Order: sequence, then C-alpha cells, then structure tokens
Amino acid sequence: MHYYRYENAEVSCCYKYLMFSYNIIFWLAGAAFIAIGFWAWSEKGVLLDLTQVTRQHGFDPVWLVLAVGAITFILGFAGCVGALRENICLLKFFSGIIGFIFFLELTAAVLAFVFQDNVRDWINEFFLANIKAYREDIDLQNLIDSLQKLNHCCGAKDPDDWDLNVYFNCTDNNPSRERCGVPFSCCLSDPADTVLNTQCGYDVRKVGKGDWSNFIYVKGCIPALEEWLPRNIYIVAGVFIVISLLQVNICT
Repeated sequence: MHYYRYENAEVSCCYKYLMFSYNIIFWLAGAAFIAIGFWAWSEKGVLLDLTQVTRQHGFDPVWLVLAVGAITFILGFAGCVGALRENICLLKFFSGIIGFIFFLELTAAVLAFVFQDNVRDWINEFFLANIKAYREDIDLQNLIDSLQKLNHCCGAKDPDDWDLNVYFNCTDNNPSRERCGVPFSCCLSDPADTVLNTQCGYDVRKVGKGDWSNFIYVKGCIPALEEWLPRNIYIVAGVFIVISLLQVNICT
C-alpha cells in the first residue's frame, strides 16, 4: 500500500492565521449584534409576547440588527473554524456566501440604477408606511428622528405626510395634543439651545405653509436624499468599490 503526502499544505500557514484573526473579529461582532438585538427586544417586551413581532405595522430596526448579526456570526464561524482546522468545505462555504453577497450587491446596484423611478416610489411608500407606525415602536421612532435631523428634512415628500399618523393628522376629531404638528426632529435647530424642546413641532401646520420655513424643515426626506446622492456619488462609489475589492480578495 502506497501513501501519498502533499508537499504543501492545502491552506498556507500565513493565510491560515491571517484569515483566522480577520474572521474572529466578525464572529465576535456577529455575536454582539445578536445580543444587542435580543436586548432591544427584551426592553420592548417582545420576548415576553412574541405575537408583537407579527403585529408590527412598520419596520422594526431590530430585525436589521439581528439579520446582520446572524449572517456575520455564521460567516465568521465558517471562516475561523475553516481556516484554523483547514476545513476546505467550510472555506468553500465561506467563499461561496461572500461571492453570493457580492453578486446581490452588484445586482441591486444595477437594478437601482436602471429602475430609478420604481426605487424612488418604493422608498417613498416605505417611508410613508413607517410614518404611520411612528409611535408604535421606539426604535423606529428614533430611526426616523435621526434621518430627519441629519438630512434636515420632514416627512417623505413634505411635512403634510405626517397627516398619515393618527397623532399628528389635522382632522377635527383628533384629540391628540400633537394634532396638526410634526415631530421635534422636523424643527429648525438652534445652536444656542442647550435643552432639547420636544414640543417645538406642536401646532406648526396650523399656520400658513408660507410660514413653515420659519419653524421646521419644509423639504421632504426623499428629495433631500435625491440631492445628497449626486453631491456624494464619488464617496458612495468609492465605498462600494472598496467593499467589493475586500470581498473579492476574501473569496480568492
């Protein structure tokens, strides 16, 4: 009986430990994301009543955190164990998933460019749906407030989009104190203010539209995004290229 021994290991020692150290960071990061996601759900009481997951009318940011955490954890595990144990099957699985993600990113970028109007309509509908659910989830509320403050915008197309929310709509039978108002994140920021005024948007839309610009941002978040992209297209393209090159190098 003859035995054959490979002169070189299938996975080089340098690449082995480099890949292991690189992926253990992602493995730990994935575990941290998952822990943060479940902690956020426990704070909202979702873990005590799982039916709340199906009753959500808007986007729950915790889902995104859990999805990113799960994918990162699985990829980190496959990369770490595959490199450390020189398990070719795990390394092929790792490379295949990275390649698949790269393909999805490339496809999404091409489709977004080709179907710009459809993407704009989808983003608009998505934003409006979450405006309706603004008060139903604290994480969603914080996300929308952050988007409006960072982009100096209010609503999807204009501040009147907040009529879709039961707390902010201007109907006569709305008993809410926030009737005909907007969230505080729509208010013009004053550098001199040291205390956040969460009531600054009350009754703002009761005055004429011509006076809105004295108190709140009048530009919608969709137009603000459309203006932001051309100004930062090279930064967006550069980030995409860097991420793509990293993924290609990992696969190879």
